[in-house]
Amino acid sequence: MLNELILLKNNDYKQFSEKIINTKYEILGVKMEYLKKIAKNNINDYKSYFSHKHQYYEEYMIHGLMLGYLKLPFDELNNYIDQYINSIDCWSMVDSIASNLKIYKNHREETFIKAKEYINSNQEFKKRFGYCILLSYYINTNDKPYLNDILNLCNKEHHEYYVQMMVAWLLSVAYVYFKDEVLKLLINNQLDNFTYNKTLSKICDSYRITKEEKQIIKSMRR
Repeated sequence: MLNELILLKNNDYKQFSEKIINTKYEILGVKMEYLKKIAKNNINDYKSYFSHKHQYYEEYMIHGLMLGYLKLPFDELNNYIDQYINSIDCWSMVDSIASNLKIYKNHREETFIKAKEYINSNQEFKKRFGYCILLSYYINTNDKPYLNDILNLCNKEHHEYYVQMMVAWLLSVAYVYFKDEVLKLLINNQLDNFTYNKTLSKICDSYRITKEEKQIIKSMRR
């Protein structure tokens, strides 16, 4: 797979990626569409690939993408997910992978427990992974039973930038579906100022919010 990646590397895309992805791993510059294709085409060799020591950012991305294509029992797959999470060090290794784990759709209670476990860790990107799970699989019109727990998990001071950004994103999307509940939180909350103001900003970025609502939201800035 590494030889294939090297053949697909693109210097312009490498430079672009290096500007927006802050990772300790070297970036080759291979587009996501190719990474997904490689992951799918080599899924039968996942055990060998997972045991292989990765060097490049794209190798870790393929690793993570494979997790979304595997047909394994929930507990077994989660062992592999936990191993992968210990290697992540940037937002893209969280967002692209967490949103691709379709097994979560069929294991609601177990997945919610895992998300809370990640959120309660002391690792920035593990926390982001947990919040990303909530955003990807629990913020929609069918998930009101989880809403109070989700808002409680968000409603505290956050200190890591990439966690703050994810929480703001999650709350802004939740506002679209559960306006009254999220507005109540925003009026009386324990959020740090950055996450709070970023949430308001992201709500105002939504095309599904009226101009009148945006004026109210903007007036709430700290």
